[in-house]
Amino acid sequence: MGSQVHVGVIGGGAWGTALAIHAARAGHDVVMWAREAQVVNDINDSRENKIFLPGFEVPSRLSATTDLQACVTHAQLLLTVTPTPYVSSVVGQCAPWLREDHILVSCSKGIENNSLELVSEILERNLPTRFHSQIAYLSGPSFAKEVALQHPTAVTVASYLPGLGHKVQQLLSTNRFRCYTTRDVVGVEMGGALKNVMAICTGAADGLGFGYNARAGLITRGLGEISRMAVRKGANPLTLQGLAGMGDLVLTCTGELSRNRSVGKRLGAGETLDEILASTVTVAEGVLTSRSAWQLAQKLGVAAQVPIIEGAYRVLWEGQDLMDALEALMARPLKDEWVPQ
Repeated sequence: MGSQVHVGVIGGGAWGTALAIHAARAGHDVVMWAREAQVVNDINDSRENKIFLPGFEVPSRLSATTDLQACVTHAQLLLTVTPTPYVSSVVGQCAPWLREDHILVSCSKGIENNSLELVSEILERNLPTRFHSQIAYLSGPSFAKEVALQHPTAVTVASYLPGLGHKVQQLLSTNRFRCYTTRDVVGVEMGGALKNVMAICTGAADGLGFGYNARAGLITRGLGEISRMAVRKGANPLTLQGLAGMGDLVLTCTGELSRNRSVGKRLGAGETLDEILASTVTVAEGVLTSRSAWQLAQKLGVAAQVPIIEGAYRVLWEGQDLMDALEALMARPLKDEWVPQ
């Protein structure tokens, strides 16, 4: 591959649009696929995604389509940016059109509810074995709006083969968007998925007016829970101290652009989950992930060590009172902060 390639972006939400804009600014020819005809028409005619990322003019190198096959066959570098519940069906449709020269970069974060699979496991299940070495995973602290604004951003690209990660790093890095590489796919995937659950919890504490002490405590203990689950799943614990772990966690738990934090704040302010979800067109992955995360913790044998994740599940899926859940966290038996595993 040269320095400029054909890029396909699968997903026309805010994050997909921001990545498509970034890739076009980096000099690549980009075709973005979206389900919504209005998104496609707005980008091609008005040069703006008015539904999901309003206020940003898209570069001339970027066009949009509702034809998934056209998006895939156009590309050499293919970015998949669909919500986790739809990854399996969308990627399954793409499989017959993938070529040997394709590189696929997953930019989705989550754990599938029914299978309890990470996005990497979903992709490996749906794609031929020969293609598994051509998949990379992008994660890290990166709000869509700030990428579109060209604010400095640092992310991590994970791949089992170092050469593949380095190719993606070279193709996507600019003086405003810096990619680091790692071989720890599991660690990057777990950090990206579970931070959304923690963001709902810290948002809820803020919505209740509990202040900075509670926020810092939840973030720090939340990182411990994420690390515990990730290591049990096979991750390198150092990964969770990096961009895809602590970096993404801090951003999502504290940034006002965080959808998941916003859900938590509104819960803390007294709104119901149904009211919150009905009022937004964007997806807060942490709501669904809270259920799969709690189930995965039980499967991994660490359920007793993830009380924040359990509390999020009880509040969001079983209707537990938010104050009761937070007080239960504080009333747990006293213990050492760090216990060797």
